[in-house]
Amino acid sequence: MRSELFDQANQEDTTAQRFSLHHRKTLRVVLGEPVLAAKGSMVAYQGQVTFEHKSAGSIGKMMRRLVTSEDTPLMTVAGQGEVFFADAAKDVFLVDLEGDGLSVNGTALLAMDASLDYDVHRVKGAGMMSGGMFNTLVQGRGTVALTSDGQPLILDCSQTPTYVDINAAVCWSAGLVPQVVSSMNMRSMLRGGTGEAFQYAFQGPGFVVVQPSEGPVVPPHSHGSGG
Repeated sequence: MRSELFDQANQEDTTAQRFSLHHRKTLRVVLGEPVLAAKGSMVAYQGQVTFEHKSAGSIGKMMRRLVTSEDTPLMTVAGQGEVFFADAAKDVFLVDLEGDGLSVNGTALLAMDASLDYDVHRVKGAGMMSGGMFNTLVQGRGTVALTSDGQPLILDCSQTPTYVDINAAVCWSAGLVPQVVSSMNMRSMLRGGTGEAFQYAFQGPGFVVVQPSEGPVVPPHSHGSGG
């Protein structure tokens, strides 16, 4: 008996590429060399595959992860076969690094070649007024798979100043040095403002990837009597 699912457009991709999109919300990785992936992101696999916790590495790296919000637990995925990764049905996109770097919001990191170097770093220009911003810097040669809450927008920052809501910035070229700017003044704060307190300001050779979302909406706390 043949299921109609096999005839649908999202049937399994047979490409031999190491990193590919099974569809826009699922990453497919063909193993050979190990990959690093966010813990809990594996949704299926075929073949002989192992999953092991990836330690932070040096003491310095471990301490930086402990004192920042960029502590994205990773696992090493090794073996022979293919593995499928996803995160809450978010869109997945790929970035190929060729010796350059990418500054990534750690929550968007889905998987990457294990040969890539990565570490938490403070975003330059993000002072204590904005709470201190930290990202994960990924460098080297290989592929990085990232998630976006909705279809991502890629903006070229080389021609004109580009401003992005901090919570909507997924990643940007490591050569860019964003400044954190505020659209709030005392009058707007007293009147409630627009809710857009801080933005990253980019200008220079490179790009920034923006998601059409500012993160999950936290429901208001209820003070009802219950029952």
